[in-house]
Amino acid sequence: MAASGRDKAYAFLKEHVLTDPDLQGTFLSEQELADRIGVSRTPIREALLLLAAEDLVRLVPKRGAQVVPLTGREITELMELRGVVERYAAGRVIADGRAPLAELTTLLERQRELSGPELAKEFIEVDHAFHATIISAVGNALLDRHYDGLRSRQIRAGVVALFNRHGRQSAVLEEHRAILTAIAAGDAEAAYTAIDAHLETTLRVLLAG
Repeated sequence: MAASGRDKAYAFLKEHVLTDPDLQGTFLSEQELADRIGVSRTPIREALLLLAAEDLVRLVPKRGAQVVPLTGREITELMELRGVVERYAAGRVIADGRAPLAELTTLLERQRELSGPELAKEFIEVDHAFHATIISAVGNALLDRHYDGLRSRQIRAGVVALFNRHGRQSAVLEEHRAILTAIAAGDAEAAYTAIDAHLETTLRVLLAG
């Protein structure tokens, strides 16, 4: 079944607009978006209403839809929630012997190839895929959907973190390597420690601005 205009606009906005660091806090032009996506303005409005319900855009009378920058509280809550979910997933895949080591290794090597600010968004997309692969290996569809719901905020926060601190890309690679090493060794406590360190460092970078 072909995607509706609203679904097409919603997916495009989440994937390409909300994750653009240059658009944080800006007002969006419905007509420009309609032209860019190839739909009428009605599906754009419908998609923006959905995003407003998720607190990803703010609808301002006579001004339109504004991309809502992540607040310090939202960033903190995001990292707390990620910590709970990611520690649980790491423990489960280790206990069940279902750690996706080959996939994680491939993603980590792919990330190593994406150096430089011009590749920041792609780097963070692979970053999300690295963590989502661990979640997916648990085999819980509801957990997968829940984690995927965080994707837009994760990518936005991740791109900002890369721009906030020089050398953050190489640090992320080492933090991911520590997570992978712990999971490969079947050491749940080391995995929890590595995940906590990764998320705490990301949080500090984001809150430092």
